[in-house]
Amino acid sequence: MRSKGVGGVRPRQASPRALAIAGGVVLVAVIAIVLGVVLSSGSGGGGGGNGGGVLDGLPAIGSATWAGALDGAPEANGLFKGIPQKGLVLGKPTAPVEMEMFIDVQCPLCQDYEVNSLPTVVQDNIQTGKVQLHLQPWAFLGDQSFTGRLGVIAASFQNKGYEYAKVLYDNQQTENTGWLTSREMATIAASVNGLDLKKWWSDVNSSGAKSIASDVSKLATTAHVQGTPTVLVGCTGGKLQDVTTPGLVPTLQQTQQGIDGASCS
Repeated sequence: MRSKGVGGVRPRQASPRALAIAGGVVLVAVIAIVLGVVLSSGSGGGGGGNGGGVLDGLPAIGSATWAGALDGAPEANGLFKGIPQKGLVLGKPTAPVEMEMFIDVQCPLCQDYEVNSLPTVVQDNIQTGKVQLHLQPWAFLGDQSFTGRLGVIAASFQNKGYEYAKVLYDNQQTENTGWLTSREMATIAASVNGLDLKKWWSDVNSSGAKSIASDVSKLATTAHVQGTPTVLVGCTGGKLQDVTTPGLVPTLQQTQQGIDGASCS
């Protein structure tokens, strides 16, 4: 079955401030709370510039070969090399078939599809110009689904969203265990060739990224998406159909059958 979320976002708790005053001694110690440090513990959002230390020690421009690059980075970057990518859309605009994929960054079933099925779809259909893929980063499994998808969207502003998502899934850990911290998101970004990290971090926290995230959520509701991954296929500009029975995980075979079965001029 597809991953099905619990829905909703827990309210972020404010960090405490400590003010100590020694009796009889004029001594006031003010402890400054840096939002970026709080965010790096996993709550996400906020901050500009260097992200309050989130980007410390990372390369200014991402690279799959820097010393701290994550597992699978070279392969993830190589998979999409040379394929047109604009925002969250991958493939030639002239492609007759359109594929739409709803994912959640914490979803283990999405990881399975992204790692084991999507590379073949990319090589056999997108690279050849037959299919254009529209990525829809949805969020419903927990807090870090909401903050984590902003990392994908921010990378898409530099036309690197697919590489970012692939590195993320290659290094995904158990959902709702707090693994997808702001620092982990930044390390993923640092493993994507050519990604400007300061711009990426600024975009993570931008209204533009949050607006796209909101649009994806509305689209999921309109399309009656019940879980992730969900793969819809059809003729470009036409009505798209789920390649599987509702509630089941799409397979590579079902995806290919959906692509081959689309009668598009």
